[in-house]
Amino acid sequence: MDTQTIVILDFGSQYTQLIARRIRELNVFSVVLPCTVPLAEIEAYKPIGIILSGGPSSVYDADAPNADPKLLEMKVPTLGICYGLHFIVHHLGGKVRTAPKREYGHAEVALEDRSTPLFAGLPPAIQVWMSHGDEALELPPGFRRTAVTSNALAAIANDERRTWAVQFHPEVHHTPLGPQLIKNFVFGICGARGDWTPAHFIETTVAGIREKVGKGHVICGLSGGVDSSVAAMLVHKAIGSQLTCIFVNNGVLRKNEFQSVQKNLRDKLGLNIVAVDASERFLKQLAGVTDPETKRKRIGAEFIAVFDDEANRIAQQTGGVDWLVQGTLYPDVIESSSVKGPSQTIKSHHNVGGLPLGMKLKLIEPLRDLFKDEVRRIGRDMGMPEDVLGRQPFPGPGLAVRILGEVTADRVALLQEADDIVVSEIKAAGLYSSIWQSFAVLLPVMSVGVMGDQRTYAYTCAVRAVYSEDGMTADWTPLPHEVLKRISSRIVNEVRGINRVVYDITSKPPGTIEWE
Repeated sequence: MDTQTIVILDFGSQYTQLIARRIRELNVFSVVLPCTVPLAEIEAYKPIGIILSGGPSSVYDADAPNADPKLLEMKVPTLGICYGLHFIVHHLGGKVRTAPKREYGHAEVALEDRSTPLFAGLPPAIQVWMSHGDEALELPPGFRRTAVTSNALAAIANDERRTWAVQFHPEVHHTPLGPQLIKNFVFGICGARGDWTPAHFIETTVAGIREKVGKGHVICGLSGGVDSSVAAMLVHKAIGSQLTCIFVNNGVLRKNEFQSVQKNLRDKLGLNIVAVDASERFLKQLAGVTDPETKRKRIGAEFIAVFDDEANRIAQQTGGVDWLVQGTLYPDVIESSSVKGPSQTIKSHHNVGGLPLGMKLKLIEPLRDLFKDEVRRIGRDMGMPEDVLGRQPFPGPGLAVRILGEVTADRVALLQEADDIVVSEIKAAGLYSSIWQSFAVLLPVMSVGVMGDQRTYAYTCAVRAVYSEDGMTADWTPLPHEVLKRISSRIVNEVRGINRVVYDITSKPPGTIEWE
């Protein structure tokens, strides 16, 4: 099945991913590319439409993000948003300057020319979100003004060139009728079919994997989380027994997780799983280590060593391994190729692992075009259990980054029990699916307590629960007092070695979600 694509060129706007989301919500595939990609890469997608994003720069600056102006000659419907409007004006012979009155925030736009298909079905005036300090002073030949605010031009069009542009941001929630404008562009102007559904994605992806792999053998590093599990199921659907999943117990998994992941994915879904209990190897590497980055790196290195051992063993049994499955998601792809460049490394990536240099395996990343919620929809369409798909994100280094100080078998056991109580009580309260992450942290803080008539001197446990859309920012969750009371009472009474519970009310930023 042919996949229709709308290409979004990113000029550095903080809203670029939102444009992609709005289009995908219409069941149309969209892809974000840095504005600097070669024209041939854009053409390779055979786009039915191109959107030029906003951005923080001025188009006339010497170091302004730039794209190949030839894309404006592609005869493909094009929509410029904010900086995208300036790019079109600047490169087609118009003039952009610093605006006498900058516009930031809410504004009212008068639609002067409602005959343009971009404004189909919209009222004469709409509320929008503005964020610009420049304006188009002179329009290029063939362009006309189609909308204004009280201060400046708000939209332009050239029907012959099939090029439209708006000064405001239709993709944000603060532009209530923005989705209708985007829908007009996608369907009314680009002629999209709107058939990019989970069933379509599964069908095309499975066919592509089957063709790519042929008779080769594939391995997958399974964590038990949403991404790797759905990726494994897609590949399994394509090639069946040619896929072997490797699930490693790194000694810092949640309580009973080593058993439950196998039960869900092997017994319920039929995945071929090799389960490796390497907990002693990992705990040996972590002995005496207190620095968070050292913990992460040692777990990552040991994971690669264990994975390499198993991959070599599987290769001997199958006559060779050619491919590795990874659960890379679209935000990871965008982040690594953004026009603004990769962000500063705050801490090593949660998803530890990576390819040993000597393995030389080819990658299969079936989810690299999807956001997390889309991955869950794909999983549901394949009949995967909700306790896999609904699972909250869990860091690759596991409980090791939730045990402050040295990681020992005894301290892991303590945290497993406390964490299990936190999760079970939040699930019992019906809050689990609405919270991004909820967990316990074991602190290297001992305090005095009284249990019965006896003095205790034991560890402190912190409870953490946050709301987030993507993990980039997060707010602490105001858990109901009754829930906190049950969690605290159960931990102190049921987990010998912890006698005090505190609640973390730090947002991200300035804190991070994980403590290490």
